[in-house]
Amino acid sequence: MSPHFSLTTPLYYVNALPHIGSAYTTIAADVLARFYRLQGYQVRFITGTDEHGQKIERTAQQRGLSPQAHCDEIAAGFQALWQQLHIHYDRFSRTTSPRHHAIVNEFFQRVWDNGDIYLGQQQGWYCVECEEFKEERELLEGRRCPIHVNRTVEWRDERNYFFRLSKYQPALLDYYAEHPDFVQPPSRRNEVLSFIEQGLQDFSISRVNLAWGFPVPTDPDQTLYVWFDALLGYVTALLEPEDEPTLANALKTWWPINLHIIGKDILRFHAISWPAMLMSAGLPLPEQIFVHGFLTKDGQKMGKSLGNTLDPFALVAQYGADAVRYYFMKEVEFGRDGDFSETRFVNILNADLANDLGNLLNRTLKMAWKYTDGKVPNVQGSAIPREHSLRQLAEHLCQTYGQGYRQLAFHEVCQQALTLARAGNKFLDEEAPWKRYKAGETQAVAEILYCVLESVRLVAYVLAPIIPQLSEAIYGQLGYSIKFNGSVAPDLLGDRQAQWGVLPASQPLANPEPIFQKLSLPATVADSP
Repeated sequence: MSPHFSLTTPLYYVNALPHIGSAYTTIAADVLARFYRLQGYQVRFITGTDEHGQKIERTAQQRGLSPQAHCDEIAAGFQALWQQLHIHYDRFSRTTSPRHHAIVNEFFQRVWDNGDIYLGQQQGWYCVECEEFKEERELLEGRRCPIHVNRTVEWRDERNYFFRLSKYQPALLDYYAEHPDFVQPPSRRNEVLSFIEQGLQDFSISRVNLAWGFPVPTDPDQTLYVWFDALLGYVTALLEPEDEPTLANALKTWWPINLHIIGKDILRFHAISWPAMLMSAGLPLPEQIFVHGFLTKDGQKMGKSLGNTLDPFALVAQYGADAVRYYFMKEVEFGRDGDFSETRFVNILNADLANDLGNLLNRTLKMAWKYTDGKVPNVQGSAIPREHSLRQLAEHLCQTYGQGYRQLAFHEVCQQALTLARAGNKFLDEEAPWKRYKAGETQAVAEILYCVLESVRLVAYVLAPIIPQLSEAIYGQLGYSIKFNGSVAPDLLGDRQAQWGVLPASQPLANPEPIFQKLSLPATVADSP
């Protein structure tokens, strides 16, 4: 039986259409899902939308729409962008689903029966954007939210239901001690531990005077707090379509989740509130939470007020999905903050994909058509000496790339693959097969071309989770009919392809053509100082 791997993005809040940060998280999750599928795993990749709360209610009112109509429109926008970015998710979870309501109610009852929910008074500063009460120590000057820095918080004095988070402080500290990799990277784990050690406060799980959400099962005058509802969307997504919506059915195959991928702005909900809620309900905790950083543009924080937002729909439309996927996976170390510069974006893609990889394949194919009758040279890959420079690099790549993906070090995978492509270009220049062909050294020419073509194939395979369309095009020019569609591993592939010497001798090659057209900057960017 194939091993299982389950992972999630956040369930994105539908106050607006997806931004580049949402796209970044989802690209990374899709890359990892594709990698595990190529390894032969059954994968359950979950994304979706969080659709309740006061912010949604207010936004819909401002737009003159019902909350449900607003949610339907924005959720469709997320699905459209994921399609454009070639995101192949297995489940799209929506928290307005009736099936989700059933899961929330059952989970609430478990926590209620455990004595961890009580009625209390909540006073404090509330950020509607975060849907969260803020401690005084967190606020910026002018009582502004530390995350939504242009928004002032609102004073609330409400009688709500609370979850006994403070009760789970010792258990959380013990769990972190026993599972040092539960939150990664280590800097985020340390941040969470520091917050827990300062003392945890019980948090409100309901609101009054809010119509848009699920009513508290024990008190219909109150509405469940958005995070208590939203986090359970991960569980609902595990249900099979034909199954009755019960916790037992949702948890029977894919729980616990292997990996939650989130941004650092929602770290505490996932690394403190969520584990405590699961402990209260008697459920196993997720295996790992990986936290990535924020994106900036040209060194500045992005925001509508600054006029420097980055529209992911426009970026994909202008440059293509693989270009966007490659840049963010290669240029931003996952787990750290990263920057987008359109000039650097174009330069990196031209250098890496058009020149180093695309040009290498194109020039080698042209020589194969000229010197080996348009076929893979009649050479057995296993006959190439192990000390051959390209074979050594290729075998090192095969041994290390998997660890890079598993550790979410996508930038390292890209660097390793490009190292082999650059070595292929250098090898061609040094060996000069065009000269050796004229000298009658046909066997040497065949070996040179084989080694380069096999190196390009390996680069394409290793990068397939990141640039699936380009990898498919490379395999096509090498004589394969492969669909890196992301939903399942193609029959011909699997991890056995990550080894030297797979390219069959004498296989017909396609006519050489550029796999990646060089990009140009828009005039407004190219002409700017």
